[in-house]
Amino acid sequence: MNYDEKIHELTGKMIAFDAGDPKRIQHFIKVYSFAGYIEKSEGLDSEECFILESAALVHDIGIRPAEEKYQRCDGKIQEQVGPEYARRMLKELSYTEEQTDRVCFLVAHHHTYDNIEGVDYQILVEADLLVNMYEDEMSLDAAKSAYEKIFMTKTGKELCRTMYQL
Repeated sequence: MNYDEKIHELTGKMIAFDAGDPKRIQHFIKVYSFAGYIEKSEGLDSEECFILESAALVHDIGIRPAEEKYQRCDGKIQEQVGPEYARRMLKELSYTEEQTDRVCFLVAHHHTYDNIEGVDYQILVEADLLVNMYEDEMSLDAAKSAYEKIFMTKTGKELCRTMYQL
């Protein structure tokens, strides 16, 4: 199975995983789309793109299990719960151990905005923030603050500036 086929299969598995929750499905599809746009504009190689796109699809996989187990789903609990579920799903699709480890690392850190290690991590954070800023109706001041403190890629900054006319 090539990368495109695996991404297609992973997308279907995530849609099934979040069945009955169209908001959650819409969210990860939008994050995936922004991540794909940013990664291509920033010139990532095919392996980096594959890992980032996989992480974008599964980044919030811990939400439903966290709600069921802890009755909450804040960012930190998502980071704690998500990797276990992501690992299982990636194993079913025969991801390598190295690919799985990196995707799970990204899932475990996608709400941690300091000490960002790797362009894939930076892009996932930016893509998720772009979607969350819109979905959460972030104020213009908060968007400007996020832009100044978190956005680092040329493409992510350009998207944020354009969307919020900063």
